[in-house]
Amino acid sequence: MIRILLAEDDRSMREYLARALERVGYSVTAVDCGTAALPLLEAERFDLLLTDIVMPEMDGIELAQRAARMAPDMRVMFITGFAAVALKGGISHPNAKVLSKPFHLRDLVLEVDRLFGVGTMAGEP
Repeated sequence: MIRILLAEDDRSMREYLARALERVGYSVTAVDCGTAALPLLEAERFDLLLTDIVMPEMDGIELAQRAARMAPDMRVMFITGFAAVALKGGISHPNAKVLSKPFHLRDLVLEVDRLFGVGTMAGEP
C-alpha cells in the first residue's frame, strides 16, 4: 500500500484531503505542521510527502528539503495557494510537483495516481 505523509495546517483541509485519499486506497498519516512530520519521517517510510507550503513553525519547502535528506527516494507534492511565489522561490526537490489551491479532489487523486502509475479513480484502468 502506498503511504502518504500529509502536512497541512488547516484542520478541515487536512481531514478532507486525508479522507479523500484514504477512500481511494492510499494510507495517509496527517500532521498539522512540518515540525510534527520530522519525527515520523525518521521513524517510518513514506512514499509521498504531500505538504502545504505556507505553514507555521516550518514551511513546506524546508520540510521537503529535510525530508529529501532523510528519504531521498520519497516523492513530494506541494499544495498551495501561492504557487507563483513558491515557483519563484526555487523549489529544488527533484521529484516535486505543485498543485495550486483551489483544486478539485479528483485533480489531487489523479496527480497522486500519476506519480505512482496507478489508476484508483473510477473509470481508470
